Amino acid sequence: MPDFLGVDSARDVIGITVSYWRTLEDIARWCDHAKHRLARQKGRNVWYQSFTTRIRRVERAYGFEAGLSEDGKRRG
Repeated sequence: MPDFLGVDSARDVIGITVSYWRTLEDIARWCDHAKHRLARQKGRNVWYQSFTTRIRRVERAYGFEAGLSEDGKRRG
């Protein structure tokens, strides 16, 4: 999809998936996409007993990766 920025997902006892989009309008287009509508219906009928959707704005993001310096270069 245009303006899809990426996705993070984790599964254990519960699962969480976070998708990233440029604008609320991009999210609306994704929600209205035919394949996504079919996947949502299958989720309701087959995969999930419940789910929650939250739409939030990411104001800032940062992280850490072992073996990298603070400027993102490999150490050593």
